[in-house]
Parts: sequence; structure tokens; C-alpha cells
Amino acid sequence: MKMKCMSDDDSRRLHELMTTVERRTGAHFALVVTPLSDRYLLFPLIWAAAAALAVGGLLAIFWPLLPLPIGFLIQAGTFASSALIFDWLPLRLLLVPGRIKREHCVGLARREFAARILADHEHRPGMLLFVSLGERHVEILADNALHACVGEAAWNRAIATFMTAPKPGNSIADGLIGSIEACAATLEMHYPRA
Repeated sequence: MKMKCMSDDDSRRLHELMTTVERRTGAHFALVVTPLSDRYLLFPLIWAAAAALAVGGLLAIFWPLLPLPIGFLIQAGTFASSALIFDWLPLRLLLVPGRIKREHCVGLARREFAARILADHEHRPGMLLFVSLGERHVEILADNALHACVGEAAWNRAIATFMTAPKPGNSIADGLIGSIEACAATLEMHYPRA
């Protein structure tokens, strides 16, 4: 699990902890940390088109005698420059409505859960801790049997551990380690290693 948002040391610590958790419990536990759940490539274009249309409308209102070719060039320039500006990742994420970001995060989390937990050939109970950093989305997914044993409160505590960890001097890995340990303790209590 090597990512740009974490140092090599943080990645190594998380990998070692995940290996330890797998040895301590009979349940399957997976961690997915992704920089983004989607690239949202259409949103800079949509907003750039809206900016170009707005500029065209303002030109028509305030400068009605502007020659059409010049107006077209101004609109095209507005579209191109806006698309480049809006493609800057922090700004692009601000342009995407929160509901759409949540839907993309939830969709990716479900796909990862299906691929990593449900497709497990050993048919062990399992859970996934999913974190999408760009959207600031954290989610825990567990299969029905495991969720029935553990309940929602334990998962909420593990998420709260992650959410309260980011303090000055702490890395994302510190919060993840706290959440992983909380999940591991819960899994070990309900599904100890045989």
C-alpha cells in the first residue's frame, strides 16, 4: 500500500499492522486508502462552459455591437482558461457537489468490498475499512454475519478514532492505526483466531 499521501515509513507501519491483524483474528480484514474515489473530469468542463456562456451573455448585454468572431474568440478563450484553472485538483473537488462525491465514494467502497471480502474463497466473515482522502470519506463495510455480531456502535467508534486523530504533528497513518486497532480488537473478540 504505497501512496503519495503517506511516507514510506507510514505505509510500512500500516502493512505490518494489517499483517498482524490477519494473524490475530479468524475474520478477513481489508484496508483501502485511496487519494480519490473518482477523477471528476467532467466538472471542470461543465463549469468552464457555464463561465463561457456567462461571458457571452454579458458581452451581448453590455457590448451589443461586438463583432461575432471577436465574441466567439473571447468565449473560447474563457472556456479554455477556465477549464485549465478548474482542473486544479483542490478547486475541482470544490466544484463537485457533495452528494455526487458521496455517491462515488460509496460506489467505490462497495466495489472494493465485493472484490476483497465477498470474493474471498475461504468464506470467512469480513470487513473493509475504506478511506477516500480527497473526499474526506471514511466508511466501514462488514458482511451480514459480522455486522449482526458486532453492531453499528463498534464501527462508529472505530471511525471516530480515525476522525479525531488528525492533530498537528499526526499523520493520516496515525489515525488509521488507531481505527485498525479498534476494528482488530472487535474482530478478535467476536472471531478469535482458531
